[in-house]
Amino acid sequence: MTVPERRQLQTLFFTRFANSYGLVTLLTLLSEYIDLLDPEGLLLGMFAAGLTLAQAGTVVPVAYLGDRFDKRTLLLGGLGLATVVYGLFPLVGSSWGFVFVRGLQGVATTIVGLLGLALVGQLAREDDRGNTIGTSNAWRFAASIGGALSAGLLYDAFGFGVVFGVLAAICGLAFLAVLAWVEPDETTTSGFALTDLALNRRILTITSFRAQYAVAVTLVRTWVPIFAGVAAARGGLGYNAAVNGATAVAVVIAAEKFTNMLCQPYTGTLSDRAGRAQFVFAGGLCYGLVALLVPSAPAVGAGLGLPATFPFLGNLSPAFLPLVALNGLLGVADSIREPASMALFADEGTGTGVASSFGVRDLVWRPGSVLAPLAGGWLTTNVGMAWVFYLGAGAAFTGVAAFAGILTYRYGVTGLAEW
Repeated sequence: MTVPERRQLQTLFFTRFANSYGLVTLLTLLSEYIDLLDPEGLLLGMFAAGLTLAQAGTVVPVAYLGDRFDKRTLLLGGLGLATVVYGLFPLVGSSWGFVFVRGLQGVATTIVGLLGLALVGQLAREDDRGNTIGTSNAWRFAASIGGALSAGLLYDAFGFGVVFGVLAAICGLAFLAVLAWVEPDETTTSGFALTDLALNRRILTITSFRAQYAVAVTLVRTWVPIFAGVAAARGGLGYNAAVNGATAVAVVIAAEKFTNMLCQPYTGTLSDRAGRAQFVFAGGLCYGLVALLVPSAPAVGAGLGLPATFPFLGNLSPAFLPLVALNGLLGVADSIREPASMALFADEGTGTGVASSFGVRDLVWRPGSVLAPLAGGWLTTNVGMAWVFYLGAGAAFTGVAAFAGILTYRYGVTGLAEW
């Protein structure tokens, strides 16, 4: 029996929910693992880079296999692997053990994320693709909110075991849903579409921005919870020392996810109507501006005389509310960019190799996402944590400058309005 397109999309949205739930849970608990295992320098950077290195090595084969064979079968394999991986995390007892299991998580999340998104882009109508992808991303951010808050609450109450048991159960449910409600994918292609799409003129232009923007988002998104959670002696705000410290960090993370979730379906619709390039430019510019302000959260809180103690969370600092607000603004800024950027890749890949198109998108992200945490670890240890955010902001600014410059060179002063 043929499954309605709407049901298939809803199921795929749930796979993105499950995938994001796992990623944000680990991000929320990253400062707990840092305090527990005490890595420094490049090893500290590997706590984030272990994930991204594994993702980088997985993208090309997954993109090729996804276009060459049945995406649904590969997606089921990724969900099965994710279920096993989350059962391994409570067994970790060393820094390198954490890096290894984090790498396995990177393999699983790349398979699920890339192929789930490829199937969404393939099923979406061209004139509604930005909205469909924005809605898909809203599910992803809903998971990020739930993952951040539940990870903090469950960890504070029960420890690591229960947290990862919940993650394994969610991935198992996603596996069963795909098995029941997503049809086998028959839109296979021959050859190696990834190389052709990598030389596509539009994709080359958007990657001029994306390669640099990866540094910005990886640094800022990874270091906001580190800034909130790690001890003040290491440059952070030390919220983990509070009564419910992991929950306080989760609230900070959830602010960015919540605003992103609310805005993406709307901004995706606007990009369908008004063109995509100007949304990419505006979102990247705003992200850099807000990132510059993150280290000023303590000064803002002290200057405004904001409270330092909060119900349930305990004694934090006057920087708590400004940090929540700034991270929320980062979510708004990224929501302007993301559905437009993703729809550009889907537009170019549909019919010729949509998994490969998103594979190029993912692959271009990887160098920055691998190198940025290593740079962030070095800056945190040797210069100061504020410089992580300054570097992130600078990468966003150079990315939007390159993107606007190329479009202006090709189309003139109205270049941003051409796409």
